[in-house]
Amino acid sequence: MTAADALSPSAPPVVTPSAVPFGGLRPPAPRPSAPPRASAPRAHAPRVSTPRLTGTLDRFLARYGGRTTVAVRDLATARTYHYHRDLQLPTASASKINILMALLLTSPWHRLARRTRDDAERMIRFSDNAAADRLYERIGLEAGLARAVHEFGLRRTYAPAGRCVDLYCWGITQTTASDQVRLIGALAGKRSPLPEQDRERVLRLMANVTPEQRWGISAAVCEGGRGPSESQVSLKNGWLRHVANGRWVVVSVGLIREPGHDYAVAVLTEDSPSMGTGVARVEGVVKRILAAFRGRRGCATAGGQAVLSTSR
Repeated sequence: MTAADALSPSAPPVVTPSAVPFGGLRPPAPRPSAPPRASAPRAHAPRVSTPRLTGTLDRFLARYGGRTTVAVRDLATARTYHYHRDLQLPTASASKINILMALLLTSPWHRLARRTRDDAERMIRFSDNAAADRLYERIGLEAGLARAVHEFGLRRTYAPAGRCVDLYCWGITQTTASDQVRLIGALAGKRSPLPEQDRERVLRLMANVTPEQRWGISAAVCEGGRGPSESQVSLKNGWLRHVANGRWVVVSVGLIREPGHDYAVAVLTEDSPSMGTGVARVEGVVKRILAAFRGRRGCATAGGQAVLSTSR
């Protein structure tokens, strides 16, 4: 990607129903709650018809145009779905997950200096770009990110060379949805270069992003059931506006956990006319995919009738 295609330093975008700051910062919030716990075994795992689901997404996305790539993997059952699997798109701020995981390869969380831990929290929970710049420098810029990409088994993720000028570095890292799901799998699974306590730390931060940034894959969570029936989500979103054409990249990556299922999800979009349109694309896609994975039972649970979230 050329400099002309990179991020516009325009005023903060507005997304209905709430404003989302462009790498904005919010005052410190209360101590983050615990990350989503591992799901309990559950036999219900309906078969996902790839041709049918792809047709559903084709019809939905036809109204938007642009480019979209998606990967979803149920880590509990190994069911996997890809949409435009080979398409590479920018990560925007979703790259901050990779930056933090790269940092934790060099030092466990408990050994990091207080300022570094504060930067990590602000980078993930509030999408603070200045904190991301500092941590990107700390890991060794694109060389450090490349080492982490290799360590986590990512195959088609590449960061541009050089120091950061606004987001002209980690924000325009190119990746695939499959690589992002593989990265989330390294957080949620035991076969990971990171120790459990550091993986849980990252998921805890992602589970406690500021409310203004909890759009995206969270649109597919189940709510309202009794007991532990609700979905739990850890996510990191990204958004940037291209200078060349004024159109938007909107990305949402994370983990949705519910009884018997751990869904690693990545939805990457490009060329939306506004950020709000990009968010609608992401949320419409993830709702349709999770509906296919859940089958006829949908959000129904043994403990009560949960419903698909309508709060976003």
